[in-house]
Amino acid sequence: MKGGECQTTKLCLIAGLGNPGSEYENTRHNIGFKAIGLLCDVHGIRLSGRSFQSNSAHARIQDKKVMVLCPLTFMNRSGAAVKACAEYYDLEPKNILVIHDDVDLMVGRVRVSQDSGSGGHKGVQSIIDHLGSKRFCRVKIGIGRPRYGEAVEDYVLSPFYKDERAIIADVLHVALQACELFVLEGIEPAMNKINCLNRANKEES
Repeated sequence: MKGGECQTTKLCLIAGLGNPGSEYENTRHNIGFKAIGLLCDVHGIRLSGRSFQSNSAHARIQDKKVMVLCPLTFMNRSGAAVKACAEYYDLEPKNILVIHDDVDLMVGRVRVSQDSGSGGHKGVQSIIDHLGSKRFCRVKIGIGRPRYGEAVEDYVLSPFYKDERAIIADVLHVALQACELFVLEGIEPAMNKINCLNRANKEES
């Protein structure tokens, strides 16, 4: 996919993954929701719609039209919401960006990718299954592996360790930058500018 290709489409979809409900709000698995929350805060977006089994909003980032989505289907059925939106607006997978947690990335890392597998992430696998494609784009936010022998299923549904929380607050701004680059310049510039960053070590590009 050439950089800037998203600019030619009538709409880009940005979907953040998570679970609805206050008990899940600050868990690692809900980092996609947190990233969408920051995007909305920065760009003055009100996520007040209830389309596609999701909290949703039409918005603009500069002059580009964007649909913002937080599926309320619970993580394992995220694909139902994303597919409903994609079909309604006749979106190609390359114009869909999904933000989600990734246990295989250390805390402090954000990776932008396209056309990759689910890596065992059930929300991502649900989207692949429903779209019948893995060509959609991703912003993967590292949550690392359990330190204390926790089961992964429990770990992702728990809050970040105290010493990670400042890093995560910084990382969310990197994820925001990735979303903006995707919309305004395309997936390749987003990958080139974001994937070299490591907020855990405070490295700058």
